[in-house]
Amino acid sequence: MTNDTAPRPTVREWFLTGMTDIRGTQVGPHARESEKPASWWRVMCLTGVDYFSTLGYQPAIAALAAGLIAPFATVVLIVLTLCCALPVYRRVARESFRGSGSIAMLERTLPYWWGKLLVLVLLGFAATDFMITMTLSAADASAHALENPLTPHWFTGTGWQIGVTLFLLALLAVVFLRGFREAIGIAVVLVAVYLALNAVVIVVAFLHIGAHPVVVDDWWAAMFRQNGNWAQVIGISLLVFPKLALGMSGFETGVAVMPQIKGGPHDTGKLPMGRIRGTKRLLATAAAIMSAFLITSSLATTLLIPQKAFQAGGPANGRALAYLAHEYLGPAFGSVYDLSTILILWFAGASAMAGLLNLVPRYLPRYGMAPQWASAVRPLVVVFALIGFLITLVFRANVDAQGGAYATGVLVLMCSAALAVTISAFRHRQRARIWSFGFVTVAFLYSTVVNVIERPDGVRIAALFILAILVISLVSRAKRSFELRASDVTFDAVAEAWLLEDAEDESGVIRIVAHEPGPDTKDEYSAKSKSERYFSHIPQGARLLFIEVLPKPRVQQDASDFVEPLLVRGVEKHGYRVLQLESISVPNAIAAVLLEIRELTGIVPSIYFQWNEGNPISNMARFLLDGTGEIAPVTREVLREAEKNPKRRPIVHVS
Repeated sequence: MTNDTAPRPTVREWFLTGMTDIRGTQVGPHARESEKPASWWRVMCLTGVDYFSTLGYQPAIAALAAGLIAPFATVVLIVLTLCCALPVYRRVARESFRGSGSIAMLERTLPYWWGKLLVLVLLGFAATDFMITMTLSAADASAHALENPLTPHWFTGTGWQIGVTLFLLALLAVVFLRGFREAIGIAVVLVAVYLALNAVVIVVAFLHIGAHPVVVDDWWAAMFRQNGNWAQVIGISLLVFPKLALGMSGFETGVAVMPQIKGGPHDTGKLPMGRIRGTKRLLATAAAIMSAFLITSSLATTLLIPQKAFQAGGPANGRALAYLAHEYLGPAFGSVYDLSTILILWFAGASAMAGLLNLVPRYLPRYGMAPQWASAVRPLVVVFALIGFLITLVFRANVDAQGGAYATGVLVLMCSAALAVTISAFRHRQRARIWSFGFVTVAFLYSTVVNVIERPDGVRIAALFILAILVISLVSRAKRSFELRASDVTFDAVAEAWLLEDAEDESGVIRIVAHEPGPDTKDEYSAKSKSERYFSHIPQGARLLFIEVLPKPRVQQDASDFVEPLLVRGVEKHGYRVLQLESISVPNAIAAVLLEIRELTGIVPSIYFQWNEGNPISNMARFLLDGTGEIAPVTREVLREAEKNPKRRPIVHVS
């Protein structure tokens, strides 16, 4: 009787589940089975826990910002959602379908290190958006729990709120340590229940309005007494939009989690049309659902709740629909509604966590600006949870203190998306779309500037995230510069034949001379051969192979990238055998080739260098920036890091 049960993973294998190597391939025998893509509507629920949860506080924000004209301000928000944000992100989904979002589109506009720095800054704003989504939502959930009428009076105060918030963040991390599929399953249930309860509250509210139509007349008359005429109503509605922008917070997450959406049977890596269509359906459906709830909830709360109840400390402040649930459906239903609100606000951080887990591994490890374990899901979950704990303690779980940073992160990412699609339209010479997307960019830029002026603390918090990412990334890049950076090394038929021929020589030595590409003349190679034989004491009859590393054209890849595949070609020049390859980093490429020669032939090769001229400090700076400079010592250091056994390590000679 055979046992077909698969071996249980070790703790390390389990913890690194979902980790990818530098080729982007999942490694380990237990690569995440539970991370298979899901249908678009299920993933919509994962992103929707953030987007839809804003119903818990959006009507109250609108009432505070716009007063009695809150429904008209909400109409402006809906128009911008459906006519501006939705078209922008539908195009982002089509052009950046690997989950990199608008950041990848902007990265392509700037080459070399400028593109990398732009990405790091935008990642700082993305981290601000997503991390504050987690901490703010958990803090808001704990506030709802402590403010419920059934909560014991002793279970109140800042200390309890901090404790509950930390517990909710830890619980969220536990869910993601289990896997994405578990998170999606919880999100589907929470979204379905929450939207159903909101629908009940809004329907009951409109039935009450229908039974007492005088509230409509009173609201209408009071609105025009306060605002005078339609021009003033429309003007204020447009001006207060930046304060309502949190009602558009789910779009960037929607494109960030694209890899979790199941594609079609004919999808290819270059054009997964099924996945793109699914993402567009996700964005459009979520926007339509949210728009319907936003306008109906704004009308119901504006008509039925006294304006003073929305003020700070009032019973409807930050919980307008919960107020109506208790007022018109009783404390039992109200408590059920509160529980649903608490759960979805807690799990709103799930969409942010999913966005971070899809976004960060696509950039920092690829740039060499994070440890390789940053490609794994579970270590990142732990890191993000710890950052969330720190933010909660620093802000003492205060929702208002984090609101500015949340809005800043959302608006900056929307600006970047609008700018990215505008540039894309310009490149495709689509004049109508250039103007339309340009208008959207200006609108979001205006909203961002207004938000920054009113709440500058948001920019300060974002600046701290950006500074932390820049420092950690640059330190990590310098530290990882001595790693092998080749995803794989391939020899063409000629190069392989030469190496195998040298391996069969009676000397049993493979000698390789590093040659900097220069004048392609016979004298150049002859002089190099004679010089190296003389200074390195190589016998005259010994065979030599030259190795030349050519710079890669920047249209293909630049030195600010970290990993690459290597193709080594055998080229005969003036009777001399030359191993020629293109690379973004000379010493790392040479080290990778030497190790691959050892694996191919079974012989530890020797390589011969000449010392570089120039200041060693400037040479090292050149290596860090463009992959040249201090070639010989760096090659030796890369080999030392990659092969700990000196007897199996390729030998480096410098003369």
